[in-house]
Amino acid sequence: MTPGRGQARQLVRVDVDGPVGRIVLNRPEKLNALSRALLTELIDAVDELNRDDQLKVVVVTGAGRAFCAGFDLVDFAESDAAWPPQRVADLGRSATDALERMRAVTIAEIRGHCVGGGVVLASACDLRYAAAGTRFAIPEIALGIPLTWGGVPRLVRELGPARTRELVMTGEPFDAIAAERWGFLNRVVPQGELAAAVGAVVETLRGRPRLALRATKQQVAIAADQLASTRHADADSALIAAATRDPESRASTRAYLEPRR
Repeated sequence: MTPGRGQARQLVRVDVDGPVGRIVLNRPEKLNALSRALLTELIDAVDELNRDDQLKVVVVTGAGRAFCAGFDLVDFAESDAAWPPQRVADLGRSATDALERMRAVTIAEIRGHCVGGGVVLASACDLRYAAAGTRFAIPEIALGIPLTWGGVPRLVRELGPARTRELVMTGEPFDAIAAERWGFLNRVVPQGELAAAVGAVVETLRGRPRLALRATKQQVAIAADQLASTRHADADSALIAAATRDPESRASTRAYLEPRR
């Protein structure tokens, strides 16, 4: 494996092996929670890989024992005049959009925990495989903020409107078996076999013509956008701004953050 060109990055690793790339969220001590710095590096990593015309497939995963614990709310709470909540929301949307628009086919390799913004990142990938025992949750509303980054339309595409309402509004966790049954995951594999299962899919795709892969990805993207478009997701920043002014929402955020400070 050869390292990516973005040597300055620390929170996102990039590896390339011929037509296969790999993006690793690299903040394992925080279960790969999405800070502003990590999201910025993710955008840079996607830009780097998009310049490689030989790539056919990119695996997206997390270092350590989790895929992604979602957005780092402490980082969000400590945003300042240079990083108001609206700008933070725009950054997350930009990172998710960049991942969805990669030219190569993207595969989310999910283990451990996949929470909030991590679910949205996974939903932006073309294919999703998870280890048995993976736990999912979308707790944003309970934490005083709406689900943004284009997460709602993406989940509507994969889960349907009713299931999206239920999971986002209640914040109830769900397991990999349920996620597969509802159509969010392509496959659940036993613990310890996830890397091999994803590797088998990668080997199949690397033998397919690049032109046909990209054309199929584009065709599906057009059809998905007709089902539930993310084109209005730029209004998400206004939702975040409204939540920061709403007393009830602010109280929910404080109740979550205080024990963690």
